[in-house]
Amino acid sequence: MITDIIIRGLITAVVAYLFGSISFAVIFTKISSKKDIREMGSGNAGFTNVLRSVGAVPAVFTLVFDFIKGAIASLLGIWLFSTITTGSELLSDELIIYGGYLGGVFAIIGHMYPVYFGFKGGKGIVTAAAMMAVADWRVFLLILGTFLVMFVFTKIISLSSITCAALYGPYTFVITFFFDSEFPARYVVLTSLFALSLGIFVIIKHKENIKRLLKGEEKKITAKKKESKES
Repeated sequence: MITDIIIRGLITAVVAYLFGSISFAVIFTKISSKKDIREMGSGNAGFTNVLRSVGAVPAVFTLVFDFIKGAIASLLGIWLFSTITTGSELLSDELIIYGGYLGGVFAIIGHMYPVYFGFKGGKGIVTAAAMMAVADWRVFLLILGTFLVMFVFTKIISLSSITCAALYGPYTFVITFFFDSEFPARYVVLTSLFALSLGIFVIIKHKENIKRLLKGEEKKITAKKKESKES
């Protein structure tokens, strides 16, 4: 069984990383403006920078496809780990969930450090959200709700994302501790530590945003008012 876990783990990690390395922010910006999104605005290859620097249409396509690639990577891990024979249905279910997390996290790493684009990518927020949706929809809904509330009050995507990253670990612990009692204690510990570690990593990736937030210089997302034409 250990050999099967290692083999499927390696396959999941490699394929998920290569798939996650497809930078849709770069692709759709090139299609839309013939420019490199990493040389525009904040230089981040992600939804927010595309929205600010290029426009709503390529930003929406970036959002959708980044989410899809994260979901597919997590589903790949789930599928591969579901074929492991353990002799225990409960252990099989536990491993399947780990497979989903593994596929998702390597897609996130690929998004942040894409091999096809000089290892310069985005912050992985949308791809991480997709992994959450596949691996544990309950945590995803809590994160989504938190993000929407924060964004409504602040209009700052980075602050909303940082808040969600900080709460990912605690949310995961609460959900698994109170609602997954059929799993052993190690499941609660491992998933919570994973979520906490990923959250910290995402926060670190937002270090420049944090500096701007502390200085009060981080830009808000607001609807642009059309200037009236002179008669």
